[in-house]
Amino acid sequence: MAKISMLCCYLLVALCSGYISEAAETEIGIYELKKGDFSIKITNYGATVLSVTLPDKNGKLDDVILGYETVDGYKNDTTYFGAIVGRVANRIGGAQFTLDGVQYKLHANDHGKNTLHGGLKGYSRVIWTVHSYKEDSHLSLTYKSFDGEEGFPGDLAVTVTYMIMSTKQLGIKMEAKALNKATPVNLASHSYWNLGGHNSGDILSHEIQLFGSKITPVDKNLIPTGEIKPVEGTPYDFLQPRTIGSKLSELPEGYDINYVLDIPTFEHLHRVATVKENKSGRKMELWSNALGVQFYTSNMLDNVKGKGGAVYSKYGGLCLETQGFPDSVNHPNFPSQIVNPGQTHLNVMVYRFTAG
Repeated sequence: MAKISMLCCYLLVALCSGYISEAAETEIGIYELKKGDFSIKITNYGATVLSVTLPDKNGKLDDVILGYETVDGYKNDTTYFGAIVGRVANRIGGAQFTLDGVQYKLHANDHGKNTLHGGLKGYSRVIWTVHSYKEDSHLSLTYKSFDGEEGFPGDLAVTVTYMIMSTKQLGIKMEAKALNKATPVNLASHSYWNLGGHNSGDILSHEIQLFGSKITPVDKNLIPTGEIKPVEGTPYDFLQPRTIGSKLSELPEGYDINYVLDIPTFEHLHRVATVKENKSGRKMELWSNALGVQFYTSNMLDNVKGKGGAVYSKYGGLCLETQGFPDSVNHPNFPSQIVNPGQTHLNVMVYRFTAG
């Protein structure tokens, strides 16, 4: 408990204190963060994580996230591999919401009915500005989202900072400041993980534990019903570690659901999930300050051509997207995602990797 509190303070202070060398990049580039045998590659196109490379229990290095061979692959991407998604991640039912008496209509890019991950373009298909970069430390990217972009109100100053930390830890800090109008904000990081290696097959044998005892159920279009239900006794119960595939027969379409996280009030960051792949021995712990996490088992992947000639099929990776509750703008009983002028939305993630 004390360790994770100190870790949170270290992350937040380090991300804000120095190392600043303004580089107003307008071109697409690739940036590597590296410490020893642990490395992360990121592009400022979509603020996207391209690779995460780390050793297994025998010291063998593998890239453990799914992605494309070149940045060009991400320009026509429909999977959101590794991207920062927003202004509002996940779905907004009916592609509309009402705020302060004004109805806002958004692009219906999800089955022609709903808005998904910010709309037709969102933040995953824009070029971010490189604000600060140091190879053994961090990469900080910024984006100015304008009033009316994808139908959302108000100007928004968005920053994402990737930070490589000691003992194989990766920090991600997503923040957005509303400049002149109240607006919904829900940023999320959308990496697909496979701890056996991005090209090692499906993730059904991965063991996962999720620290959320409730979910927000959805309808057939994956829009929350507004209910909050316990997971106990259902296929969604991962309160104790078990393999992802162990109850998949009860959910033939796979997992794609928001978990309501169990949050101790005394911690700056709380534990979200642990994932382990036994063959490689790799283990990943995820900590965050967010209220929810979307657990998605890449149910819609359909022979996508990826890095190094890999072909990614259904269940090829898993996503753990820390977030506010989906469609909260249309469910007053959900925690609000409205950010008023001068306020800042903050979503912090810390990944801890081990192997043994």
